[in-house]
Amino acid sequence: MTQAEFAALLERFSAAATRGDGEAFAACFTADAVYHDYIYGDHTGRADIAHMMQDIFHRDARDYDWRMMDPVCNGNLGYAWSLSKFVSTLPEYEGKQVVIDGMSRFELRDGLISDYRESVNGGVAMAQLGVEEPRLVGVLRRWSRQLRQRPEVARYLED
Repeated sequence: MTQAEFAALLERFSAAATRGDGEAFAACFTADAVYHDYIYGDHTGRADIAHMMQDIFHRDARDYDWRMMDPVCNGNLGYAWSLSKFVSTLPEYEGKQVVIDGMSRFELRDGLISDYRESVNGGVAMAQLGVEEPRLVGVLRRWSRQLRQRPEVARYLED
């Protein structure tokens, strides 16, 4: 994939995410793609990815906006910095606005995304929501365990 093709794919990706258009969002992915979300877990295949975007993300948020910036692509692998914002619709955090700063990693195949993962500071997002400290600490501990259990991280730690 060229740099220009990757940038165009990210435009489609971001626009569909912002609209909550699950089908258009999922169309940016290969049929067997995996979307690794730090809050909602892994979603595999277009139907599951569409469901995540349309029925989960947009269920829990309104005024959602996600923008990918500074894309870099070497053919099979792309990265982009992102900013996203939303207003929570979760009852305990209703009306709280959150802004998230992140880095996204895209494995690419046949002009589409085959694997997506991101690195964001979810603790900052939870602080903006007003998540109570005991719950916040518990979530951060769980994420820490999950990070250390990922196969690529376990291999890295063995070196």
